[in-house]
Amino acid sequence: MSSMSSSITSTARTAITAVDRVLGRFTMYMLVTILLSAIAVLALALSIAGVLFFSPLAWILSLVVALLSVTGATWIAGLVVRRTPHPPSAIITGLLLFLIFTPSVDPGALGGLALAGVIAGASKYLFAVRGRHLFNPAAIGALVVGIVQSVVPGTPFLFATWWVATPPLLPLVAIGALIVLWRTSKLTVGVAFVVLAGAIVVVRMLTVGMDAGAAIAIAFGSLPIVFFAGFMLSEPLTLPPRRWQQLVEVVIVAALISIPFSIGPLFSSPELALVIGNLVAFAFGQRRAIRLTLEDRRELAPSVWTLGFRPAAPVRFAPGQYIELDVPVPSPDSRGWRRVFSIASAPGDELVRVAFSTPKDAQVSAAKTALMTAPLGTVLSASAVGGDFVLPARLDDPVLLVSGGIGVTPFVSQLLAAPGRDAVLVMATTVSGRPPFADELEAAGVRVVLFSPEPPSPLPAGWVL
Repeated sequence: MSSMSSSITSTARTAITAVDRVLGRFTMYMLVTILLSAIAVLALALSIAGVLFFSPLAWILSLVVALLSVTGATWIAGLVVRRTPHPPSAIITGLLLFLIFTPSVDPGALGGLALAGVIAGASKYLFAVRGRHLFNPAAIGALVVGIVQSVVPGTPFLFATWWVATPPLLPLVAIGALIVLWRTSKLTVGVAFVVLAGAIVVVRMLTVGMDAGAAIAIAFGSLPIVFFAGFMLSEPLTLPPRRWQQLVEVVIVAALISIPFSIGPLFSSPELALVIGNLVAFAFGQRRAIRLTLEDRRELAPSVWTLGFRPAAPVRFAPGQYIELDVPVPSPDSRGWRRVFSIASAPGDELVRVAFSTPKDAQVSAAKTALMTAPLGTVLSASAVGGDFVLPARLDDPVLLVSGGIGVTPFVSQLLAAPGRDAVLVMATTVSGRPPFADELEAAGVRVVLFSPEPPSPLPAGWVL
């Protein structure tokens, strides 16, 4: 039995590794664009077959209006605030709006969709803090259009109907949502939302006399719970930094999306629930601007770099957390200009330090290239600090730390912040001689078990091979 369990576990790990390897070939922007496009194409096929209620012409017109309005507004707003627009992000927002507003050939409906697109595209820069948009663009676009229609009599717009929540599309939507949540490590958040929101809707339907089967069908076949969890709520830029904070947002948004209410021109809707959730996330995050000046750049080993930034004001973070940098890239590639790096310095250090490696057999991203060539004195901004990769608070709790290559970075921050902690670091590296951050690890007095092709001679005190 033990042998069988071990075999099953090994097979599962192999399958997970294979999935990660396949998904890792795509940037997150590319992956989400492919999945949303697949849903849209399936909708077109179902429209042609007469399964969905709108015509293929309505599909074409609405998709064109959504994409053009968002990308146009993003480009213009970017020019106004002197920020480089990011086309992949605009395309994703356009696809989301297309799947939210019912396709139509009516000029008024298309005008409402265009207005939502303009608001969504502009919101990335006009409703932004520290270079990071405050609201999910598609949600704020849909919400504003709904409010305009409520307060302006005779407005020929259509409300966001979230027509993507239809049973024929659910299988593909569910697969796409699962892929996004897996790839972004937000599976716990997404599943928690689906279970909680679905449970609230089902219980509410049961209390009015509906049978369980019909209640479940409404929750997951007529409401956009699954789509919302995978493609809207999971957006990293509008989530709180810590897992427990994300789960608090899940509870709030699930209640708002599942329980009907109205307050003046506001009424219960997925877009309103998400915008309120975005405000909750903002309250949890570091709201003060993070301005960083590049003061130090060193190559720790071949293809391994460390950068030191002097913050304009103290940066609050826990050892082991990451920082998201907005890199000034003249021509961003598909990976964008926002890059996440583990912090390698301790809280309170003079410089905030990060590190990264560059591939030897692949093209270096535009963001990393910019960081390696930027003149000292370049000022950058950071959009967020977050992450749950932190050690136990009790320093006498023994910990075993295992790292490979540049993965040692968060451990460096943790060990520098608590010298003398009961810790053993197992470090594997392909670097000959002293590995990256050897000086910092030696200063922290940590015990190190080193796997290296050519270990340093002599070994630092407390290190073994």
